[in-house]
Amino acid sequence: MKKRYAVVLAAGQGTRMKSSLYKVLHPVMGRPMVQHVVDQLKKLDLEEIITIVGFGAEKVKDQLENDSQFVIQAEQLGTGHAVLQAEQLLRNKEGTTVVVCGDTPLLTNATLQALLNHHDQAGAVATILTAKAPDPTGYGRVIRNEAGHVAKNVEHKDASEVELHVNEINTGTYCFDNRALFQALQEVSNDNAQGEYYLPDVIEILKDQGEIVTAYQTDDFEETLGVNDRIALSQAEQSMKKRINNQHMRNGVSLIDPVHTYISPSVGIDQDVTIHPGSILSGNTQIKSGAIIGPNSEITDCIIGSDSIIKQSVITNSVIGQRVQVGPYAHIRPQTKIGNDAKIGNFVEIKKTAIGDKSKVSHLSYIGDAEVGSNVNVGCGTITVNYDGANKYVTTIEDDVFIGCNANLVAPVTIGEGSFVAAGSTITKDVPREALSIARARQTNKEEYAKKMKNAKKANGGS
Repeated sequence: MKKRYAVVLAAGQGTRMKSSLYKVLHPVMGRPMVQHVVDQLKKLDLEEIITIVGFGAEKVKDQLENDSQFVIQAEQLGTGHAVLQAEQLLRNKEGTTVVVCGDTPLLTNATLQALLNHHDQAGAVATILTAKAPDPTGYGRVIRNEAGHVAKNVEHKDASEVELHVNEINTGTYCFDNRALFQALQEVSNDNAQGEYYLPDVIEILKDQGEIVTAYQTDDFEETLGVNDRIALSQAEQSMKKRINNQHMRNGVSLIDPVHTYISPSVGIDQDVTIHPGSILSGNTQIKSGAIIGPNSEITDCIIGSDSIIKQSVITNSVIGQRVQVGPYAHIRPQTKIGNDAKIGNFVEIKKTAIGDKSKVSHLSYIGDAEVGSNVNVGCGTITVNYDGANKYVTTIEDDVFIGCNANLVAPVTIGEGSFVAAGSTITKDVPREALSIARARQTNKEEYAKKMKNAKKANGGS
């Protein structure tokens, strides 16, 4: 098989996006557009991926890191000029080069593979990826000859009345014989209104040389969408969301309302998971079988164990065990690990804490920088006082501890195994195992005091 290469065009600023963020870095379902493109190319059997960068070059490089080689296009002088920047890396190599724009996040590896296969089978020197557009206005048209090869590639403004009725459009994705590509690029002129070197001119040059130029038509026009403004970005977002959600449902995941469910492409979900509306799953999140997520939960870079339930909660960079209940309205912050059969209730915040099996933090508590054992009950309003303004300290709560409501545990402190902390206590010293700790002022009742205060107020003319 011929060796294959890819060139990704990602040098443009994207002025129509009206953004300080470079166009190809705008996210679609939580992942930059250019990353979507490169991820699909990586699934092909390619020798090299070369990304042409310009505006925001360092940020694009940081995003793609080891996924690609990079070449700078110092001046943006057109798509032909952009591809020419890869000449030093590719010009002497035999094989096929696929050229893809970095703003086409919906393209799939299946379509790119089919394009490459068609190119090889046709014995073509160049192949255009085409699609039938519902409204081809503004697109370049591909006119075929009787053999089905490309007779003409014509821009909308230059098309005849007959050609304007053709709805097969040039998507801007190509395959080329590598040597022929770089030879033809030497002949591309910038004698046009924009003074730029256009890649489609290579098609005409190769045709004039008598080479076979063909086209592969994809059935999915939506997949070829190029994102140039915020409207197209929104369309790409919706299309990608639908594609991802449909795949999960085919794999045995129940999405109660897929229109209002957002799942990033890197998220893994087992069979028999149920996801309710308004849920956002992103990063490297993994949801295990039987879990129920939502409604209105946001989960990022987490592992959610089997049969756990997450309601109206935010969880980030944490591990949730099996059969755990979280929420409603809980906030699980990074570096938290919740054991099996635990409960984290409403308006509870957990941060950088390990909570053991069968422990409960049921409501209105803050537990941070703590190590909580198994079968612990943390009463309503309990706070681990972990920060003195300069340093964070650890609170250790051992197995089988019962902590009453409104307790303040001033770290560093250890609550010993099997002990009790009385409601309203502020604990500043370690509590021995099996002890009862009471740290609050003794209640004093002053008889008739309120009545005396009221009478004194009336005597002074108060109401």
